[in-house]
Amino acid sequence: MDGVFINKRFIMIALFCIVSTTVHGQGTRVGFYATTCPKAESIVKSTVQSHLNSDPTLAAGLLRMHFHDCFVRGCDASVLVTGSATERTAFANLELRGFEVIDDAKTQLEAACPGVVSCADILALAARDSVVLSGGLSWQVPTGRKDGRVSQASDVNNLPAPTDSVDVQKQKFAAKGLNTQDLVTLVGGHTIGTTACQFFSNRLYNFTGNGPDPSIDPSFVPQLQALCPQNRGGSNRVPLDTGSQLKFDTSYYANLRNGRGILESDEALWNDASTKMFVQRYLGLRGLLGLSFSVEFGNSMVKMGNIGVKTGADGEIRKICSAFN
Repeated sequence: MDGVFINKRFIMIALFCIVSTTVHGQGTRVGFYATTCPKAESIVKSTVQSHLNSDPTLAAGLLRMHFHDCFVRGCDASVLVTGSATERTAFANLELRGFEVIDDAKTQLEAACPGVVSCADILALAARDSVVLSGGLSWQVPTGRKDGRVSQASDVNNLPAPTDSVDVQKQKFAAKGLNTQDLVTLVGGHTIGTTACQFFSNRLYNFTGNGPDPSIDPSFVPQLQALCPQNRGGSNRVPLDTGSQLKFDTSYYANLRNGRGILESDEALWNDASTKMFVQRYLGLRGLLGLSFSVEFGNSMVKMGNIGVKTGADGEIRKICSAFN
């Protein structure tokens, strides 16, 4: 136990140093609300915890929502806005979940510190808290984002897709300033959550014109086919991390190694040399330099959380997260 404690403390100290240097000059900083709304982070965390106590699957929803927000116009809470032809109405965002958690936190924060905490920061904090409450390590979230004033469904056109090759995934992440390790790390968020059969059932029956996708473990195919019957059941949901869908751990990567990745884009990470090396490191395979997935996930989330950040006069602090002021 002593060894575990020391290692965790070392990891958190190392993470603090990395995060502190990563965010320098990015327009956000750790502790942004220390004087203006000192209970901001604790209010968000308690709100997230309350909702997860009722429905732990919301953790994956909040994490995914932050990802979808940052990849479109930057991390500016534009994905939260309701209305005709907003980002929220785009096909890729129709299954996003957890909006009520953000709205609840915003209501409490407006009561405690009116007009101070942005919806973009609430979303970034809620994503972190969702990971921690699912068993992952914590990280310090730089705050100070403003909320965007634009939300258009037409901008939701370059999110990573379930059939993307590794090369396409790398291009999409690179366009946001994220490298190959960030890609493998952030996609590891699939360790919690589910997906609908419609997004991968093509792999189960006639993928190559001669049966299921050969990259799937043959013994796993019948199980998936039972969950996703051919030509029906497209809305049925399947865990992205079989056997561990509510726990933030490395079993997602073990499933990739074992031919049990659900999405074509996920399994491809094991079959491409440039991404496989990071999967192997997170699994501690072949004597490679070990990387702690939880620590690296926090680092990559900080990088992603600074995509297209709006500060100062570039944005606003919404009174209601679902509507511009």
